[in-house]
Parts: sequence; C-alpha cells; structure tokens
Amino acid sequence: MSTGLTLPTGPSALIVAHPGHELRLHGWLEQVRPLVFVLTDGSGSTRESRLTGTERVITAAGARRGPVFGRFADRQWYDAILRRDCGLFTTLADEIASALVREKVVAVVADAEEGYNSGHDLCRAIADSAVLLASRVSRRDISSFDFLLVGHPESTDGLPSVGLRLDEAALHRKLSAAREYSEMSLEVDSALRRFGLEAFRIERLRQVPPGGRSRQFDEGIFFYERFGETQVAAGLYTEVIRAREHVIPLVEALQRHGRAQTTCGRSSSC
Repeated sequence: MSTGLTLPTGPSALIVAHPGHELRLHGWLEQVRPLVFVLTDGSGSTRESRLTGTERVITAAGARRGPVFGRFADRQWYDAILRRDCGLFTTLADEIASALVREKVVAVVADAEEGYNSGHDLCRAIADSAVLLASRVSRRDISSFDFLLVGHPESTDGLPSVGLRLDEAALHRKLSAAREYSEMSLEVDSALRRFGLEAFRIERLRQVPPGGRSRQFDEGIFFYERFGETQVAAGLYTEVIRAREHVIPLVEALQRHGRAQTTCGRSSSC
C-alpha cells in the first residue's frame, strides 16, 4: 500500500501539536517505537490536560517521550500565536532539531497542515524547520512525512506516500487504545462515524519535501477562524486567531529560520 516509497530504517520521531494525535498512527507507533514530541497538553478551554492518556498509549506501544512533552498549556500556546511570538516557536524548533541530531533520527512524522487548527498548522511548520536544521547540522538527509487528522485517513492528495496496513490484531489494539482514551472519546466516535472502522486500518504517511510544502493560502476563512469566533462569543477566549494576521507570519518566520538559521528573538513580533 505505497506509492513507490519506503520508510527509512532507523530511529524515527513523531511530532504532534496535541495529545491524542498519536492514536491515528498507533500501528506505526508499535512497529517503529519513535521518540514522541507533544507540543501542548491538550487542555483546550477546559484546562484539563490529556497528557496522561498519551503517555499511557506511547508506553504501551514501546515508544519514548521526547524532551518536549506537553510543554505548553493550550491557552499559553494560543496566546503566543496571538502575540506572534516567533522567538518562542523558533527556539522550540531549535530544541527539537538538537534532539533529532542527538538521537540520530532518520525520519520525522508530524501533523499535516489542514487549515483546521492553528496549532496543527504551526506544529507542521515547526517540524519542517527542525528537520532542515537537524539535516544541516548532522550533514545527512532526514526524511519527513505528514499524516491527516481531519481528512480521510487514506487520502494522499496525489502526494507520494507510504501506507501501513494493520492486521486484525493490530487494528484491535488500535481501537482499544482509542476507546480507553476517555478524553478523546468524542473525537474517536466522530471519526468512526464519519469514515468507518476500515478506514483506520491503513496508516498513510505522506512525503513532505525539505522545508515543507509550498503553501498556497486561499482567500477563504479557515475553519479555526470560524470556530474561534464561536469560542469568543461564548466567552471562552477574548480574541480570534486569524490565519493572515497571526499564523501565516509565524509559518513564514519558521521557514526562514530553517533555511537561514536565523531567529526573530524571543520578544519580537514577526
């Protein structure tokens, strides 16, 4: 189930914005046992961390915690986006890059950019920057892949990809892990209703070119902007994160940082 690609053999890393994303790649997690980076605690507007559930999943799969594991509460993360604190994000890319070099990582898998959640999109940009930095320091190529969290699990969008097909036992373990992750129950039930169980038998990793894809932002409203408007109206947040005002400048700063190894400085706005 691939499009002419194979995964490199050797140490790998998974970089996700929120706890729970690893469930989408549970079979790969068991087979590869990557170093796992989780950027936030997944607390959202509830302020209740999901890290315990993710730690249980990765430990059972034989994977390892990375040095960045729930570093930021979601509110801290989104506040940094609103401030356009590119120094925070480029420093995070540097720290992850150092770990990739130290662990001799040959392949990185991270959230796809889907325009659904600003944290997911920034996670992708941080991963892209870290891969460039680590490749330059180590003087070796590091393969980079993404995986969909909102789109159909098997979708490639025409991109080169590798598909891992789970047998019945692996699929059962994946579903059990998802069912036991109580904080993710609504998301799990929604995904199963939307796509059906068989869609999650294939774990699709799509190849990302060095530095990330050439991002083409349309003129529409991103989902996270519409959702943010409802959250502000409900009094849960005070300001809406906007793609062009907040996220795109950070993505572009991370791209420049990865290519030129320059930083904006912790207190600067991009």
